[in-house]
Amino acid sequence: MRLPFFTVDVFTSVRFAGNPLAIVDKADALSTAQMQTIAREFNLSETIFVQIADDSAHTAKVRIFFPTAEIPFAGHPTIGCAIHLAQTLHPQGDFSEMITLEEVAGLVPVTVARTGLTIRAQLTAPIVPFAGAGKTPGSAMAAAALGLAPHQIGFAAHKIAQWQGGPTFLFVPVTDTSALKSARPCEPAWSEMMDFADVHKAYVYTPGEAQNSYRSRMFAPTAGTPEDPATGSASALLAAQLLASGELKTGLNAFELQQGFDMGRPSQISMQADVSAGALSAVRIAGSSVSVSAGWLETDADSTL
Repeated sequence: MRLPFFTVDVFTSVRFAGNPLAIVDKADALSTAQMQTIAREFNLSETIFVQIADDSAHTAKVRIFFPTAEIPFAGHPTIGCAIHLAQTLHPQGDFSEMITLEEVAGLVPVTVARTGLTIRAQLTAPIVPFAGAGKTPGSAMAAAALGLAPHQIGFAAHKIAQWQGGPTFLFVPVTDTSALKSARPCEPAWSEMMDFADVHKAYVYTPGEAQNSYRSRMFAPTAGTPEDPATGSASALLAAQLLASGELKTGLNAFELQQGFDMGRPSQISMQADVSAGALSAVRIAGSSVSVSAGWLETDADSTL
């Protein structure tokens, strides 16, 4: 069985920056085990498989995999896949298209628009972020896990917290970009913190240079991703962290997020959060994508790979 695949770099308009993504098209005949094996073969932070939608009113059904496990929702695969599908529908010229993806976490609407050489997609998170159920580590535990000093953990009203909305992340604020650059998972303290919090991923962040901007890194070595260049799902969950830290006002809030700079793959992510009656009502993530490669994937339909 031959399946078309594509690779793109997401949350960037520059090839070989941003977060790489593999897109496997016409994947309806693949089993879950085959998808997992293919994701492990690509060995990118995520691989997305495109299938015929269950509801003909939607664009496609998709499944997203880490190299080690399936996940219900992720931002960079959603943005990259939506742009790929929209460009397939509109190979030339300017356009604005609504792409609706059926994901495990729920329906994800994505608006894709191209004007001249600029293409951009904005998704609405399928789940409004809410507090995670795990324990919250203290500053000393987080500092040991990240190779930092306890005084480098936290800033202003920002404290360690756990949020989920599909995936779950531990959010660890650090004092400045110097602390962020120095941060790294340190064993065995890292695994001890992950076990304590009952999570596999930590989003480490600090204020950016511009107003309403943050710079971040995301570590998930026990989930098969030592460091992620751009994490759309965590960027959406950051809205809950900012609300809890007193950074959001009633109405529309807009932020620019920079990730991947400390690993040589700079990524730019836009996040919008709507707040009503002191609570989040919607979160949107936006960014660009650029094509890198295309080819054919050879599989054995009679094999579990």
